[in-house]
Amino acid sequence: MPRARVRDIELHYERGGRPSGPPVLLISGTGGDLRQEPSILGGPLAATFDLLAYDQRGLGRSDKPDAAYTMADYGQDAMELLDAVAWDRCAVLGISFGGMVAQEMALLAPRRVTRLVLCCTSSGGSGGSSYPLHELDGLPQEERLARHLGLMDSRWDASWQAANPAIVDLMRARAGVGPQDADAIAGARRQLEARATHDTYARLGQLTMPTLVCAGRFDAIAPLANAEALAAQIPSAVLQVFDGGHAFLFQDPTAWPAIAEFLAAGQPST
Repeated sequence: MPRARVRDIELHYERGGRPSGPPVLLISGTGGDLRQEPSILGGPLAATFDLLAYDQRGLGRSDKPDAAYTMADYGQDAMELLDAVAWDRCAVLGISFGGMVAQEMALLAPRRVTRLVLCCTSSGGSGGSSYPLHELDGLPQEERLARHLGLMDSRWDASWQAANPAIVDLMRARAGVGPQDADAIAGARRQLEARATHDTYARLGQLTMPTLVCAGRFDAIAPLANAEALAAQIPSAVLQVFDGGHAFLFQDPTAWPAIAEFLAAGQPST
């Protein structure tokens, strides 16, 4: 089981894709665990790119220090993981919370990020924040799931959920993947607490690398307006809007090809 020493902790990471391809760091969203399916390493990018993904601090099989985490911690972890695998520069793709971490990393070490992809995410501050998911924690499990689905895609209201039980069951099963011990639960909570302070908006003008901002038209967690603000604030950014919600990567078949095309443009191999 590959692990990398990063400052005060060890991170579990995995490699995938084509080793001779352009390097891409993948940063997953809230509660991300590499044991979840579908695997972030087994998707459409695997045929072309050299992929690196990891469980963030407090999650999955990475260490779970008993302390508060900051967005700066997450950004520093991502940068130092590159050192551990001997990558000098790479493209970075962040999804949801991972997009916030990707922003922090790119601001911390812009020279090391060749291209930046920000999916279903927000800048915080004046650019708008993603929905505070911790507010759902006190709800009964089924009510929490129903509310979460409605936020994932604004079209997924109660009548839609009743008519699509297979998708509801899939989301229920996915929510239960991974050990739900006290440390894992605490790590996910600390992730949400750190996210509550996320605000890169005023600094985004410092980013000069080519950037693709991707949004789902019906996303109620990271609304389209937030993506528009991100793209407007980053000088080299372009915005693409896809047919779907927070999970547009799996709803719109044009999403991954568009991302792959962007990543392939002008990126060196390792």
